[in-house]
Amino acid sequence: MASRAAWNLVLRKRRLGIRGIHSAGDTAKSERKMPPYTNFHAQRSYPMPDEPFCTELTAEQQALKEKEKGSWTQLTHEEKVALYGLQFHQTFAEMNRRSNEWKTVMGGVFFFFGFTALLIWWQRVYMFPEKPFTLTDEWKAQQLQRILDMKGNPVQGLAARWDYDKKEWKK
Repeated sequence: MASRAAWNLVLRKRRLGIRGIHSAGDTAKSERKMPPYTNFHAQRSYPMPDEPFCTELTAEQQALKEKEKGSWTQLTHEEKVALYGLQFHQTFAEMNRRSNEWKTVMGGVFFFFGFTALLIWWQRVYMFPEKPFTLTDEWKAQQLQRILDMKGNPVQGLAARWDYDKKEWKK
């Protein structure tokens, strides 16, 4: 919406004329409102729109259109570019130009990653309870020693890998 309003302002400021409103499969309508979900731009797949980009011309543009009907060798480069601008919305170079939208998307993604990390940190510090004592290293060592003392699973388990004479793991 904002880009459309800005483009209309640029057109009015430079006196480029009023663009035609294009519908998907129809010719341009002379209304000043753009129907929703309509792509009036020329695209790489269909570069020739049904109607010219500017439909209502100023006096200068009408004079240029009259000059266009004559020999094109008499037209300057600037006049040819202006005629092209009246007919088409963008050049192929402008259509193929890369946009910087990926920077905005990646910025949003990293912002939400950071916000999520901050939220998780806050939950760990202020919401979650302390870790249970069964997760401490001391408790885990005592539990392992208990399993070894009970000689639990002596065929394939931990007791099978423990050397009870040397009190160390088998190599």
